[in-house]
Amino acid sequence: MKYLRRLIWYVGTRLLVLLCVLGLMTTAFYFSMNATNIYIIIKDGMAKRAQVIMMGADESLNAYFSASYLDRDQQYQEALKGQNAYQRYYSITGFDHRINLDSFWCWPWEDSARATVTERIPAIDGKLRASAREAAQAAGLTAAPIWQTVQYNVLLSRENGQWHIRNMTVAKLLNEE
Repeated sequence: MKYLRRLIWYVGTRLLVLLCVLGLMTTAFYFSMNATNIYIIIKDGMAKRAQVIMMGADESLNAYFSASYLDRDQQYQEALKGQNAYQRYYSITGFDHRINLDSFWCWPWEDSARATVTERIPAIDGKLRASAREAAQAAGLTAAPIWQTVQYNVLLSRENGQWHIRNMTVAKLLNEE
């Protein structure tokens, strides 16, 4: 009986350790999978948003953003109406969009995540439209368009298996060095 008890204890402890290791590996896998999906949604979604705002691209952002956020996004709404400075005064042909994911957290079993993201566009290819040169000078705009570097607090949610940006709030405005 003594040997049977030792054998059961030995097998039981090894199984417990194995289950703990497998549980940690599963948690790490799902955390990594969520992190990758969220990074792609943030990177591609914010790049498409900037493209719509600057170039007036006829793109649907519903794959990246929730509809309620798009209704509240002032820059996006102005771009849809063609009322922002980029579309009114400039002819933008391209830009260099950069995202830095400063921090991120999402439990594998939750359907929401938080991230801190820094968005910057260091180079914009474009020029002032000749037809809008006088109006741009009256508005105090320069020949080279700029994009303010911003750090955002981003709230994401998973709906039907897909991540969407539900809210973006400005954490702070950053100056380019």
